[in-house]
Amino acid sequence: MTHRRAVFVCCDGLGRDWVDASRTPTLQDMRHTGVWCAEHRAVFPSVTRVSAASIATGCLPGRHGLHGNRMGLLEGGRVVVRDVGNPDFRAHMRRATGTTLRVPTMAQRVATSGGFIAFSNVSPGAAYFLDPEHFGFVYHRAGSYAPQGVPIGGADALDVSHDLAGDWVMTQRFCAEILADRRPAIAVLWLANPDHTLHGVPLGSSAHLEALCHADRCVLEVLQTVERLRRDGDEILLLVGSDHGQETIGDCLDLEAWLSQQGLAPLLESGDIAVAGQGTAALLYATEHGRPRLLERLDALRAAPWADGVIAQGAMGEHGQVATGGLVAAVNMARRDELNPHGVRGRRWVVAEPGKPAAIGDGQHGGWGPDETNPFLIVNHAGSPSATLRQPTCITDIAPTMLRFLGLPMDGLDGSPLPLEQRG
Repeated sequence: MTHRRAVFVCCDGLGRDWVDASRTPTLQDMRHTGVWCAEHRAVFPSVTRVSAASIATGCLPGRHGLHGNRMGLLEGGRVVVRDVGNPDFRAHMRRATGTTLRVPTMAQRVATSGGFIAFSNVSPGAAYFLDPEHFGFVYHRAGSYAPQGVPIGGADALDVSHDLAGDWVMTQRFCAEILADRRPAIAVLWLANPDHTLHGVPLGSSAHLEALCHADRCVLEVLQTVERLRRDGDEILLLVGSDHGQETIGDCLDLEAWLSQQGLAPLLESGDIAVAGQGTAALLYATEHGRPRLLERLDALRAAPWADGVIAQGAMGEHGQVATGGLVAAVNMARRDELNPHGVRGRRWVVAEPGKPAAIGDGQHGGWGPDETNPFLIVNHAGSPSATLRQPTCITDIAPTMLRFLGLPMDGLDGSPLPLEQRG
């Protein structure tokens, strides 16, 4: 029996410029035999949890409502900044906003049309926002869940380490169990690397190159499985890509301390103003009481040497955000045109986060810098000729591409389906 289905593999944090014959031979080969999206872009903030929601929904953050890796919620009349990566964040978000994501996910759209299964080895929040309301199956080392949120335990749960070895074990199980046996309409494999490695090593280092090789090996395992299933008669659309790239940490700034020096200390202490760091960017929140004072200080923020750009209120839409739920403004941190010890150009300021010291010289992302917003995407389908797609594409185009392939509605999406021209 022929199964028509779609598969997406995410190599977290693998920037487009790192795909080449020596570092990622499988991806390089797929680049020349499939559809290579030469102008593929991330969303803002260029962080994994937001990217997961954007890929899952085909919508920009301003539509789906998940603002960043850290997000301010209006709780008890004040702004409380919470880490989206924590497993309990969805409960806090529901209490504060009445929902999680404001638009349907792919898991919801295929719940009665073949189903959805995701294996993820990134943060719990990034995994769970692929399907926050439990329409399909999501497997993660912090907890795996079946439809309706039924816990999956024992040998059926995903018990892997958060490292290169864990990615490989997860990939092998994904290929054998999900692709070859259970065969859902949509299957997602989200590798932790090279992103996880890069948060502790410099770009271009031997450890970074090892992580690239490892991700390429995982992709090869999936590709070989898909090709075998195609020979058996299954029609499979395979998309392989990333959510964002990486840049180098050059220096760190405590943005809350700077705002305090600008006379906003009482409003920060009362929760009327709050900073949600996103690595190389930050989101600024305020209550109605704190909003006027925060807006008054934005010109000073724009003039700071460590700030590359500041957007507020209506201008948030230029970067896919909406000033709602207490979100007032965003700042992208400045970039210095310098080389790191491995010859990688660019050093970025990052925003200090509580309990998370910045590792100067290692990788980071989150803003709208040139490398962090530079993911890759390859479309592999037996019926499509090889091509380089030079029109701008975005990670929000992944969901509509998969849904159109499956013959399902694509209403209410920000993204557009990529062309899948048929041979003959």
